[in-house]
Amino acid sequence: MAKPERKRALRGRAGRMKGGRGSGRASTGQVRLWGHHAVEAALLNPARRHHKLWATREAIAELDGEMPQDFAVEYAAPSDLDRLVSRDAPHQGLVLDCAPLEDVFLDDVLDGDAARPIVLLDQVTDPHNVGAIMRSAAAFGAAAIVTQDRHAPPEGGVIAKSASGALEVLPWVRVVNLARALDDIAEAGYWRLGLAGEAEATLAEALPAGPVALVLGAEGPGMRHNIGQHCDALARLPIGEQIESLNVSNAAAIALYAIAAR
Repeated sequence: MAKPERKRALRGRAGRMKGGRGSGRASTGQVRLWGHHAVEAALLNPARRHHKLWATREAIAELDGEMPQDFAVEYAAPSDLDRLVSRDAPHQGLVLDCAPLEDVFLDDVLDGDAARPIVLLDQVTDPHNVGAIMRSAAAFGAAAIVTQDRHAPPEGGVIAKSASGALEVLPWVRVVNLARALDDIAEAGYWRLGLAGEAEATLAEALPAGPVALVLGAEGPGMRHNIGQHCDALARLPIGEQIESLNVSNAAAIALYAIAAR
């Protein structure tokens, strides 16, 4: 049974929705999120402006905490929600249209706590991987994730679902030039450490004691040569010969744990 405060906070109208299957993206200038953790975190984020929530009554009853009241709610059946998201997307009874998050600038991150690592992604384009890296980065106390504008997936439902709420709490900096961002990070006193399978040193051997910027390359081709040249050191994970490499999100999680456990 839903808590009384939730019933007061989320009032909607029942009825069948119109329209065909959606692409998982909302109209221009909006972001469409789905799934329990992604939607709940977005609703609880005071920096997020909400437009409309489609939900089953059961899913609303499972939301945790006092929800805002500044948006429309429409109750719907799971089959109706299926039409609002990509095919087979696990919406778990919740679909939210909201405004994109405000831009975050690298200078703001560099003015923060240097003990927290910064994660930079060099043309990692799979939104599932980016979301999973966000989740690990938030879990291990990273200050921010940095990607390029043109070679990274946009903010959206797939990233939010994979990030499991981390999209709302981890600053995401988008830059035009990743190499220039690495120069700025070096000037701020960070040791730029790139993960590369061909590196001679292991991660444990290359980890410094001070601030770290962790750089990870794209799925398949790995880090670009120019980005590797902008790193202070390259390091590899000591994986066995039976496996050639790890998924970039798995590698990120291991490296972030190693940095946190220094």
